[in-house]
Amino acid sequence: MQLTVKRFAELSVAELHEIYRVRVAVFVVEQQCAYQEIDDADPHCWHVFLHDEDGIAAYCRVVDPGVTFPEVSIGRVLATRRRQGLGTRIVREGLRVAQEREHASVVRIEAQTYARGLYEQFGFTQVSDEFLEDGIPHIIMVWRAQ
Repeated sequence: MQLTVKRFAELSVAELHEIYRVRVAVFVVEQQCAYQEIDDADPHCWHVFLHDEDGIAAYCRVVDPGVTFPEVSIGRVLATRRRQGLGTRIVREGLRVAQEREHASVVRIEAQTYARGLYEQFGFTQVSDEFLEDGIPHIIMVWRAQ
């Protein structure tokens, strides 16, 4: 499994196509949620993904401060292969990128409520009530460097 971390402008056309393909497969098709998956934040992100000969196995984006939230944020977290620890691994890599490349001491996320436990493993704490985003329950969570 190879880790790739690139800014939007560094992605090849094939990499960008694969990123969009897996994001739409998970967030639009699998979750049956019609929304604008490809958005204006992508050009302002670090794109972090684990891949092998079968394609992208896990992905997240680390969003520059001031784009989604005042702080650095992590979003579009997914694993195409479930129950293999890939979600945990990609969140770990996203946090590492946020700290090393963006010098983040605070990271804010808008998490699907069912994934709260995953993020709590890394020290994220819930800071909002649950709300619906595109018909799916979400919460805001914040991570602070120790």
